[in-house]
Amino acid sequence: MIRRTLSAALLVVACLLVPLGTLSTWAKYEIGDSDRYVATMEPLATDPSVQNVVADAVTDGVMKQLDFGPLHDAVSNYLHDAVVSFTGTATFQRAWDTANRSAHDAVQTALDNGSTGDVTLDLAPVTEQVKKQLEDGGVPFASQIPVTHTQITVLSAGSLKTLRLSLHALQLAGPWLPLAALVCAVAGLLLAVRRRRALAVTALGAALAAGALLIALPIARSLTLGDLPDATDRAAAGAVYDALTSSMRTASWVIVGVGLVVAAVAWSTERNGGWGGRRNSEGNGGRNGGRSGGRWASGRWASGRRGGAGPAHPAPPSHPPRPPYPPAPPTDPANRLTLRAM
Repeated sequence: MIRRTLSAALLVVACLLVPLGTLSTWAKYEIGDSDRYVATMEPLATDPSVQNVVADAVTDGVMKQLDFGPLHDAVSNYLHDAVVSFTGTATFQRAWDTANRSAHDAVQTALDNGSTGDVTLDLAPVTEQVKKQLEDGGVPFASQIPVTHTQITVLSAGSLKTLRLSLHALQLAGPWLPLAALVCAVAGLLLAVRRRRALAVTALGAALAAGALLIALPIARSLTLGDLPDATDRAAAGAVYDALTSSMRTASWVIVGVGLVVAAVAWSTERNGGWGGRRNSEGNGGRNGGRSGGRWASGRWASGRRGGAGPAHPAPPSHPPRPPYPPAPPTDPANRLTLRAM
């Protein structure tokens, strides 16, 4: 009884650690690593919603410093189009990567040191490159564009305070939670009485746990984007959220697929006999065969019911009986003497 209880407890813990291990690995190697973070954010430079947010931020930052009178709207639209055009260049890609690396370092520093304040993305390099591009194109007001530190808030102070403890704890756990899940699963299977059934249940539980994480990710996305006031900001933030959680979704889908396959294989083989079932059936068959042979030899045939219950029947012959030899004819004593004399 203790063995069964301990095995079940270990397997349940292993299943519960599956989504936590996925989160800790993601926090350690996706969010905690600067190079991987920049590589994850790099494709967003070509996302239209992100480009529009960058163009809006740069245009608003510049137009607050300049006064063109009745031409304000025309200049604003022209500048916005110029920034959008610039976001499609390789120069913007390099500036985007540099800005994201700086933002990541700021976020990681805040998580490690507990600093407060908003984490922002500085777009001053973008403004400087747009100004240079307009000056090269001979735009009259290009020289008047101030290179200000226009910033986009990546993580607010309130959100940073909420995420600090949980995200920092997950980064510290790192690969240890998946390793603990593996150890618990192996120990639980070794203690299980019916191991193939335990393997099937554990694989199915791991798949369900990973599926729960897949369900939680879009819910968290909806809650995160729901607090943003601007629809454009929500589109860009959604693209960022999807990029950051892409590896976690992929890992969860892999766990779901592998878990379902392992559960199906283990369950089908369990129905055909568990581990040791073939050996036990052969051993039982040998014993039953010996017992059956004894009944044949004794001229009895068991009914096949357990406990030997049931009427006994005479054993059917294994081959047709041979006809008896005829008795030898009696010998006359006189004839016997005659034969001797001869």
